[in-house]
Amino acid sequence: MLASSLQLRRFLCSSNGASPAFRAAKTKKTNMVFLGSPQVAANVLDKLLDASKAPDSIFEVAAIVTQPPAARDRGRKVLPSAVAQLALERGFPQEFIFTPKQAGEATFLSNFRALNPEVCILVAYGNLLPKKFLEIPQHGTVNIHPSLLPQYRGAAPVQRALQDGVTETGVSLLYTVLELDAGPIIANTRMEVDDSIKAPELLEVLFDLGSDLLFRELPSICDGSSKLKAQPQDDSKATLAEKITSEESWLSFDLEAKVIHNKVRAFAGWPGTRARVQVIDKLGQDAVLDIKIISTRVCLACDKEGDENEILFSGTGLLIPCAGQSWLEVLELQLPGKKVMTGRDFWNGLRGQKLKKSA
Repeated sequence: MLASSLQLRRFLCSSNGASPAFRAAKTKKTNMVFLGSPQVAANVLDKLLDASKAPDSIFEVAAIVTQPPAARDRGRKVLPSAVAQLALERGFPQEFIFTPKQAGEATFLSNFRALNPEVCILVAYGNLLPKKFLEIPQHGTVNIHPSLLPQYRGAAPVQRALQDGVTETGVSLLYTVLELDAGPIIANTRMEVDDSIKAPELLEVLFDLGSDLLFRELPSICDGSSKLKAQPQDDSKATLAEKITSEESWLSFDLEAKVIHNKVRAFAGWPGTRARVQVIDKLGQDAVLDIKIISTRVCLACDKEGDENEILFSGTGLLIPCAGQSWLEVLELQLPGKKVMTGRDFWNGLRGQKLKKSA
């Protein structure tokens, strides 16, 4: 998908023979490059492409940079990123959709420089941007980051915030610098966090708020004046949101139910949360079962007595005893190779067998 520098220069210079009015109209628009990869980034790109078509638009999207095609979903088919797919569906020229493995590749940087980008918009791209890249756009690279910076800098701000049980979060619009998510902040927006919302839902909400923030600030970003009002971050208050690993998905019921519930919310989507339970049949024989826990809530009115390891049924879900005499209610779960089912359906399927926490 990489276009050669020669092709790019021919494209960008092809309007030399156009009318003076056409050339004047072109010079009024800021030359923008968009960088992003997942669906939340595709949603922002979709709005930018719509806005760029308006008669009074102050910018045009000259190119798109995204992650290379990769094996996705259960079939492991090699597919383009959500951003690339959206761009192709919108009829964006394929030769201006760049998919470098690293943003510091010499060929890519040559092509990127040939575009003469004035501003870049960065939305969950997934690659670090080197100094050679950041020096190219005249008015800088602006990032939508889903946290109230300097809190939760890093790869998993939404997941780590939910895991910590925050009641307030937000989205920040900032300039990209070499240090991770540490650039001057142009603006931010706050929102309250309900204790039932999961990471994929919160990500969508925050990037939607972020796109509104971007459009509000876009005139000053495009003319470079937003650099004058951008505020440096207080590095002493910075926290790091480390990347989620699949090994973290296992749950321990030795923690309080609220802590476990927050982890289920945080890890929803990928990698999910897993637990082992013990199924005991009517003859007393037991078997360990791996389950994926999809949705939970903390049972605030539970006052059950019995074996501290026995899993009960609430009428709507499984009731699992946790630390501090707290109870976690599992509303939805998934068995290996099966579809997601309710806690009630799983309980009915036990047909009188007992359920205990696995050691």
